[in-house]
Amino acid sequence: MTELNNAIFSPDERSNWIRLRTLVVLRWFAICGQLIAITVASEVFNLDLNMGLCLMVIGGAVIGNLLALFIYPENKRLRERQAFQLLGFDLIQLAILLYLTGGLHNPFSLLVLAPITIGATVLNVRFTALLGISGIVMVTLLAVFHIPLATKTGIELKLPQLFLFGFWLSVCIGIIFLSIYARRVTGETHSMSEALVATQMALAREQKLTDLGGVVAAAAHELGTPLATIKLTSGELIDELDDREDLREDAKLIREQATRCHEILRSMGRAGKDDLQLKRAPLAAVLEEAAAPHMNRGKFIHFEFDQLLGIGQPQIQRRPEIIHGLRNLVQNAVDFASKHVWIGTSWENDHVEITIRDDGPGYPPHVLSRIGDPFVRSTSGQQKSERRPGYEGMGLGLFIAKTLLERTGAELLFANDEWSRQSKSTGAVVLVKWRQSDIVANEPLDSENQNFV
Repeated sequence: MTELNNAIFSPDERSNWIRLRTLVVLRWFAICGQLIAITVASEVFNLDLNMGLCLMVIGGAVIGNLLALFIYPENKRLRERQAFQLLGFDLIQLAILLYLTGGLHNPFSLLVLAPITIGATVLNVRFTALLGISGIVMVTLLAVFHIPLATKTGIELKLPQLFLFGFWLSVCIGIIFLSIYARRVTGETHSMSEALVATQMALAREQKLTDLGGVVAAAAHELGTPLATIKLTSGELIDELDDREDLREDAKLIREQATRCHEILRSMGRAGKDDLQLKRAPLAAVLEEAAAPHMNRGKFIHFEFDQLLGIGQPQIQRRPEIIHGLRNLVQNAVDFASKHVWIGTSWENDHVEITIRDDGPGYPPHVLSRIGDPFVRSTSGQQKSERRPGYEGMGLGLFIAKTLLERTGAELLFANDEWSRQSKSTGAVVLVKWRQSDIVANEPLDSENQNFV
């Protein structure tokens, strides 16, 4: 799982995903809107605006956009600080324009939410908080310090104090709420996207291992004829080199090594053909294959085989999703178990169940409802290092297991249970359940094949 985690971007690197061109295009829209707003306000509604200063402020945004287009390539990806500086510039430019046009009495002051909300989707928590605090400070100053908004006849347009306070409060609450909301939704979206990439990588790796058997079988078949030719030729050389003992020994060595290669390839070819043809396997064999990498990790893994209603052990589809998903669940149980892990199975006419239990501390209650979500940290840093050395604690393994198994039609239930046979501690329990039509490959095996190895 380490290589998968390394392939995933850190949440603090999300700003690298936004292009400079995106912010430049958004700023062009804002510039057009600002020009239209002050023109309509001056010409249609006869407001007395300092058009020179307003156009200078808007011109500053135009110059900034042109510089960005000429200096940087169109596909420029922004770093965290660069994105923060651009959004901060937009916020300051808007605040100056609002100062010239009535401050918080201007209904367009609500647009201060735009750069802050965008920042919440691409910046980390520190920069997002700094941008939000800056917005609140600017709105507060604009409520007190501004050039009054008036008509050309001298009538001043301003909100009553109660409405002004309410508008200020609503903007501040909007900044806080939208920042948190956008940050949370964007964070979950990125986490899910990154975890799905890791899931696809895990599945592709498992599929490559499955396909390797076919490659081995083909290689053994293709190399068989050349090796047979080498053996035949070396045998003839041995018969013809009776008077050249040194060369005769070399020829014998060639035949011996060719024979050895032939035996190796025959063995690999047999295994490869078996693996290539093994699209289905007994339920017990699939469980043992999934648990095999964790059998010698210092924990006792017990298989418990249950048979209900006298039905023989089913043969299930030997799919990479099933094997890798179950392997991740076993890995999680072994990582947290004190000494023992139990893997139980049962089946009936309509469904197949697999239960994985351990005698560890169980799932923390505060994350039990979120198990299976990506990047869920279940333990503190100290506990994590003690219980699972070298483990990132991101919940990615369980997410991958859940995603892969659900793709095969499984339903998963995570819980804690007072069950351990070795102690009275609460252990973690995972129940995986399929309908037989989703997982069973053909008729059940005979009773003679129903035992675990």
